[in-house]
Order: sequence, then structure tokens, then C-alpha cells
Amino acid sequence: MMDKTKILFVCLGNICRSPSAEAVMKNLVEKHGVAEKYEIDSSGIISFHHGKPADARMRKHAERRGYNLTSISRPINPSRDFSYFDLIVGMDNQNIRDLKNLAPDKDSAQKIVKMTDFCSGGKHTEVPDPYYGGAEGFELVLDILEDACNGLLLHISDMR
Repeated sequence: MMDKTKILFVCLGNICRSPSAEAVMKNLVEKHGVAEKYEIDSSGIISFHHGKPADARMRKHAERRGYNLTSISRPINPSRDFSYFDLIVGMDNQNIRDLKNLAPDKDSAQKIVKMTDFCSGGKHTEVPDPYYGGAEGFELVLDILEDACNGLLLHISDMR
């Protein structure tokens, strides 16, 4: 039995982008019939929203596309998460910088990748935080995440 590939998606507060990435990726691996090969989770850089569900606006937009955002916000736990997860996926450049600062060692830092590195179009270099914007921001996040999660799954499948 092969070990599961463990993926942690990370954004600032773990209420918009990373729970959406978690839901999109879980949906994708289920659709491809490979869900048993993956463990997928999300967390935030900060603990401000700890214990809360995803942002209601993000949940609404995700549900329209068939995604159910069920995760509860939690801050990243550097001493556990960097050793436990195989890939730690940040949503924007600031998340990547913060994650690298939190990484306990060089091996851990090498697990950090940026979500948009897996996009097919090359149009987006970050997943923008939709928190202070309107509906189109939430839709854009989902568009980027759907593309990037497809690319990520292809990348991981090649690694396996």
C-alpha cells in the first residue's frame, strides 16, 4: 500500500482561498477516482478566524459550482504541518514568504510551492484575496483554483 500524498493549502486566514482550494482538489481527485491516494487539508498563516467556517460569500460561490466548503479555519502548525505534509501550497507571494519564514529547516522549505505555478495559462501569478472585493473576485478565485488544481494533480501524478 502506497502512502497517501498529503497536501496542505495555505492562505492568510483560511476562510476563502485555501478552503476553496481544498474543496476543489478533493472534488477533482474524487472525480478521477484517486481520492484514496490523497490527504488534502487547508490552514491559514494567521489564527484570527480559528474555529470558524469558510467565508459565507466564498461558500455561496463555491456551492454554485458544486463545491462544499466544510473545513474549519485553523492556523498552520509549523512543528507538525511541515513534517506531516508532502506539499504546502501558498496562494500568493506573501503567503510563500510567510511560509518560508515559518519553515523549521531547508527540507521543509522545499515543500512550499505556489498555487499559480500549476496554472495552464500563465496569466495569473497569484490567487488574489477576494475578501474585500465583490462577487467577481470570488469567481476569479474559483476559476484560478480549478485550473491550478488540475495542473497540480497532473504534476503530482507524474511524481508518483
